[in-house]
Amino acid sequence: MSGVSVRAIRHYDELGLLASLRAGNGYRKFRAGAAVQVRQIQRFLSSGFTLEEIRRFPGCMLVIEGALPCAQTSPAQRERLALIEAQIADLERRRAQLLQMLSHHGTEAADAAEADHGSRRSTA
Repeated sequence: MSGVSVRAIRHYDELGLLASLRAGNGYRKFRAGAAVQVRQIQRFLSSGFTLEEIRRFPGCMLVIEGALPCAQTSPAQRERLALIEAQIADLERRRAQLLQMLSHHGTEAADAAEADHGSRRSTA
């Protein structure tokens, strides 16, 4: 249907993110716009939203591919962006800390090698 596993589509259907009917043969039958909805769900998931959060979005966010944020979802999207930015800042802080530790260890290693080399010269 859209490059998403059958299991995922069934799960979206069970959560009410998609609407399906049962055909006479027992297969699920989806509306014409279901592929667009699945792509929107995937887009939200890849942006860091959970399925539970997506369930609370108004239908307009799922029906129109690439839809602009509805007024009701803008706060959730801004919160998600703030969370991502905080995570980036935390990762940058950790990176700087590791770089500092590595440069310090590099200096210590060079000093130790020099001291070891110097002590070998004096014993030779």
